[in-house]
Amino acid sequence: MNQLPLADLDAFAAVARAQNFRAAAKLRGVSASALSEAMRRLEARLGVRLFNRTTRSVTLTEAGRRLIERLSPVLSEVETALDDINSFRDTPVGRLKLDVPGIVARCILPPIAVRFLSAYPGITLEVSANDSFVDVLAEGCDAGVRYEESLQQDMIAVPIGPREQRFVVAASPGYVAEHGAPAHPRDLMQHRCILHRFASGRVLHWTFERGEERITIHPPARLVAEANEMEVAAAVAGLGIVCTFEDFLQPALSTGDLVVIMPDWIQTFSGPFLYYPSRTYMPAPLRAFVDFLRADQTRR
Repeated sequence: MNQLPLADLDAFAAVARAQNFRAAAKLRGVSASALSEAMRRLEARLGVRLFNRTTRSVTLTEAGRRLIERLSPVLSEVETALDDINSFRDTPVGRLKLDVPGIVARCILPPIAVRFLSAYPGITLEVSANDSFVDVLAEGCDAGVRYEESLQQDMIAVPIGPREQRFVVAASPGYVAEHGAPAHPRDLMQHRCILHRFASGRVLHWTFERGEERITIHPPARLVAEANEMEVAAAVAGLGIVCTFEDFLQPALSTGDLVVIMPDWIQTFSGPFLYYPSRTYMPAPLRAFVDFLRADQTRR
């Protein structure tokens, strides 16, 4: 048997983990047809079928399962060996891929990314904005960013960005002049509200706390949107009341296009965290980013 190309074995591992050619191709930055051709080439060389393919699914055969079980630790060792070469460079090189919420991608990560990439010119940063919690490894990411309530206990968490953020309720001066300003969260049931819907289809409910009082409401919607920019624009136009991250609203609050209402009910919560699996092997770009964040928090 001819020597098997490492690239084809690595491609096999990607398809085996994702159990989907399109998903694996997206993670590797190649076409699904290129991966499919690599699998045909590998199966031809081995003389066995590695996958059961249908129009809807891709599953491993028994031979495929045996191969991935033996191959995974070997490929991990190869990655570790190659990454160790980074320790001989003045600065590490390679790709760092992060999965972050929309608020982090828009308002928190940009200045951090600029400083980090300026300090590490050999690192390429890839950012995916996603408001749902995902398996970062399955998505081909090195790490993710989420808020404290979404973190899994087996993950290592490092603070990133501000250590405190706020949710505020706001409306345009024109809306307040026409409809009045609610004094209590229950009053919102008599108003027009602008709601956020996640990609999963779940609509964000509004929860408020003041002292011992906690209340969650499902306000009547004038507009439901997935884009924060659309929600802010609708609020500025006077279509209703919006409740979201203060960071999203700050430009409109600064110009007076929006005003904060119910200031006694502003919600304060801890800032986001970078999280990654607890493991001894850590890619050099991720290690550099973690060290950068820890130093950044020390300077604050």
